[in-house]
Amino acid sequence: MTNETITNIANLALTLSFIVALIFGIAQVNAAKRDRRERLTLEVLRQFQTREFVELLDYISTHDLPSNRVGLSKLPPAERVILIQFGQQMESVGMLVAEGLINIDIVDKTLGSFVITAWEKSKPMFIDIRENQPDPFLGEYYQWLAEGIDERMKKNPRKPFHERGKRG
Repeated sequence: MTNETITNIANLALTLSFIVALIFGIAQVNAAKRDRRERLTLEVLRQFQTREFVELLDYISTHDLPSNRVGLSKLPPAERVILIQFGQQMESVGMLVAEGLINIDIVDKTLGSFVITAWEKSKPMFIDIRENQPDPFLGEYYQWLAEGIDERMKKNPRKPFHERGKRG
């Protein structure tokens, strides 16, 4: 075997090692990304199942919401906190979906039309605060999320899972 042949074999081995390492590295990065997304999705689902979140949902469902910042400021402190906390949670969920960290399907399947209904009830207040505070970014991801779910439901309504006929 000549030196040139040995050099070619060594270069080929190095190239193959590099390609294998690159493929392995890409696979590891993708697996870590998938794991992170799954953990975050599970954490969001757990938050939707807390008593505190259910109390927020119940409040939003059963109360008239103020139409502006002045009306919000006239509410008792505990009710203001409920509205602010709910708005922040919906804003956070919207951010997670917008950044691709959780899938909009999860929000659609867990909260669905409630996000739309809650946004429509609180929209006048958010718009008033955006314009008169001014805070032009208030609730932007919450609005985006609600409008996105609404559009999905209109364009491609999903059939309830129990009606799909799939078992185990």
